[in-house]
Amino acid sequence: MPSRARQFYALTKPRVVQLIVFCAVIGMLMATKDLPDLKTALAATVGIWLVAAAAAAFNCLVEQRIDARMARTAWRPTARGQLTNTQTLTFSVLLCTTGSALLYLAVNPLTMWLTFATFVGYAVVYTVLLKPMTPQNIVIGGASGAMPPVLGWAAIRGDVGYEALIMCLIIFLWTPPHFWALALYRAEDYRKSGLPMLPVTHGAEFTRLHVFLYTLVLFAGTLLPFVTGMSGVIYLVAAVLLNAGFVGYAWKLWRSYSDRLARKTFRFSILYLSLLFAALLVDHYLRAWF
Repeated sequence: MPSRARQFYALTKPRVVQLIVFCAVIGMLMATKDLPDLKTALAATVGIWLVAAAAAAFNCLVEQRIDARMARTAWRPTARGQLTNTQTLTFSVLLCTTGSALLYLAVNPLTMWLTFATFVGYAVVYTVLLKPMTPQNIVIGGASGAMPPVLGWAAIRGDVGYEALIMCLIIFLWTPPHFWALALYRAEDYRKSGLPMLPVTHGAEFTRLHVFLYTLVLFAGTLLPFVTGMSGVIYLVAAVLLNAGFVGYAWKLWRSYSDRLARKTFRFSILYLSLLFAALLVDHYLRAWF
């Protein structure tokens, strides 16, 4: 049995939170032509991580019975009964309170309130209300998951610029094809769980078509940084190449499905977002310094 510390750490969904923090840090770096103030950036990074981890833990608490029915999540400490509801809720509240206080005192009130609103959006609006009610849960709920660059931007600039909203839009459009690729090869899990995920309610072919269509919309959305002058040619080339790869995966997924291909598409989508934002950052600093 894992140690108690590892059980609590597992509640924070480390891989998911790492991607959230990565996108938030990109937002911080994009907010200035020079490097951001180190103390502010470090406090914002830790604060955002704590609140995101709190939301993940709360999600585990709410969905423990659903998690227990799914092979992908049955290992979670809450699903296995290794941690009680009181322990999990206390852990979540402690993380959220600590993270919010750090953001308020060491960063700025705007970042704290935006981060707390994101917590409510994911932990309550998405997890409690949307996820069990509609197959469009991930589309609507994706708004909270798209917020990290806005949080990072607000931490450094104290406002919400159009550049931050463009980055938010990109993640918002990326979320459905990313998550539906996972849902396709985990459809039986979701059927057992009772959640109305798109492959369960509308079938695999309908879902595959929507994955493909969303990658096309995403392609258009990722051109906005170049069109608005937020980025230059380096980002544009990277965006075109990465989108060609994602659209290619989605096309093959639609026309010739296999679970193996769905897994590859899901994994590529994570690499896609990381490389896209990395390219945005590289382009930003090369244009600023040269």
